Amino acid sequence: MSRNSTQLTSDNMSLGEPIQNSSGVGPESEASISQGHPVPSDGGLIRGGTHGGTTADLVADNNNGHAAPKGKERATVHVDEWNWSPTGPCYLSTLPPELIDYVLSFLSPVDLAAVSSTCRDLYRLATTDHLWLPLVQANVPGIVLSSPSPCASFRDLYAAHDLRWFLPKHKLWFCDRDLTGKLIVTRYDPRTGNIEGYQLLAISNRTTFHHWQMDDDVIIHSFEPQLKLHIDRPVLRFEPARSEREREQDHSGITITRIPVRNGIVSNPTEQPSRSNDVADLSSRVTETNRFRAEMPLMLDSGYPMISSDFMCSNFMLARSLSPDAASRRLRPGFPYGNIWPPPVVPAHRRVAGARVHSLDMSPLSDEDIPSCRAETSDQAFRIRTWLEMRSGASRRRFRASNEDATRAAVVEETTGINIMELLFENMAHQPREPRRNPPSSMGLHIGEEISTYATLDPELYTPTARYPYRGIWVGDYSGHGCEFLLVHQPERDDDDFDLDIMPRQEGETDEDYAQRKIDETVYRGRLEAIKLTGDPNVPRGEYTFIVEDLGPAGFVRTIQEAPFHGARVVKSKGHVAGTGFVNDKYIESQLILTSHDRLAQYWVGFGHISFFERVNIDDFIKV
Repeated sequence: MSRNSTQLTSDNMSLGEPIQNSSGVGPESEASISQGHPVPSDGGLIRGGTHGGTTADLVADNNNGHAAPKGKERATVHVDEWNWSPTGPCYLSTLPPELIDYVLSFLSPVDLAAVSSTCRDLYRLATTDHLWLPLVQANVPGIVLSSPSPCASFRDLYAAHDLRWFLPKHKLWFCDRDLTGKLIVTRYDPRTGNIEGYQLLAISNRTTFHHWQMDDDVIIHSFEPQLKLHIDRPVLRFEPARSEREREQDHSGITITRIPVRNGIVSNPTEQPSRSNDVADLSSRVTETNRFRAEMPLMLDSGYPMISSDFMCSNFMLARSLSPDAASRRLRPGFPYGNIWPPPVVPAHRRVAGARVHSLDMSPLSDEDIPSCRAETSDQAFRIRTWLEMRSGASRRRFRASNEDATRAAVVEETTGINIMELLFENMAHQPREPRRNPPSSMGLHIGEEISTYATLDPELYTPTARYPYRGIWVGDYSGHGCEFLLVHQPERDDDDFDLDIMPRQEGETDEDYAQRKIDETVYRGRLEAIKLTGDPNVPRGEYTFIVEDLGPAGFVRTIQEAPFHGARVVKSKGHVAGTGFVNDKYIESQLILTSHDRLAQYWVGFGHISFFERVNIDDFIKV
């Protein structure tokens, strides 16, 4: 074997695939590893060797989106190159398996996979299901896993969705598409092993209204929204498909994965193999050598791709977080704020580069916007590239003549906002203005290409607490614009450590009144912000819809005694309005009626109507 050590990192190594020939690995050793011949199982791990090479480090970055279980420190495994001779006795093999197993339970998935590639003894210990089940379970909230089906083990299941587990883990995603945006819920389906994402829809069959007893000129519309996932049209879907090479392997020995590359192109990508010849051909030509930069074709039902007769193509793209300095340089004072996502109004620890609002003005993503290794891959954002593809003139004639395709065009327009008929026959010569590093395909004409950037929210932002009971995801009534989703944010206050037990009792105050006043002092304090996660042509996604400067005495208006808001607290608020296209935006006088912790009402004083908002429980939609 060559004495030059091979650098094995989390960037060029995944789980359970045979090693491929590359520089630094001799043909003889490569063949023996691929065929399952193990490293001598004498317990010789993590010790010195008398060789001329350097130590190969299997190191997973702390920002890879697959952290160790809570309360456990991450470990780093250092493995010497294969050709070494022991310098002294090793006592690792003499340790009780339970102790080694306990140590392995502290490792991240990438480090655990690295340990399994060292010797036969550790392979048997590091591939047991009781180590991999918690790693999978940590990424599927709301579901208790009992089986890795359709995979043979939880290790195989984790490997099948490597780089994508952050999708069901964070559940909730909102995007920058046009002015309206989109809210999707991602979840894991234990019946099929799929990771799926669906748009969350809200429908309000508002048919009744009445006048407010306090003011006959004010109209109150009924609001009883019905929420559901758009199951018929997934935004994304990943099946736990594996390459034929992985399926045929019996894992009887040590296996190390290298991404197979021929002429700079992944020859057999394992990210999302397809049963469609078209997509297999497409993937082989568009997938880059670096799997972190590669685009993954998205799938519809039964594993068939979002292309061909549907005319609609979609690719999934990983994203790279902007550094604080880079985000500050890109940030602009006005909408769309330099195309960073989430926008400044939405609280976020990290932001990524977003696309322009209008697709024809969209510029390619720069190198710093796309990850090239696991450490650069964000688990807080991703992108989806969509386009309409015409294969040939015959396709155009069939499209013009077929009623079925005309119906499909209507669905495309409803889903994407793109009028395919207009684009086809008025702009057939359109091509992307600038060449892209990774063009989706060269098989046909691309029309209406756009990139949507999705981001998630820190769960603390939408999890209510005793001090911040209004935090959460809400759905609101926006009259002719329909229902829109909001983040109701209550920023933390500097005086949160205030001890209410030292609050003086007022003269003649009963125990019940004193206890209620302490609760009111806890809840009705500080600022409340309602931020649109989805928007409309007037006020877009990512903007304030109303703001309460102070829920406490400074903003208090009165307590309503009239129906239907009897006993509700009213505070001053500012409502955000604008003209079509988000022009001439301004804040107008309004009042927020705090009917309960799960239902709010906004009185738009100048408009003379009251609209309602209701809390949304996202966990209701992640269960299959």
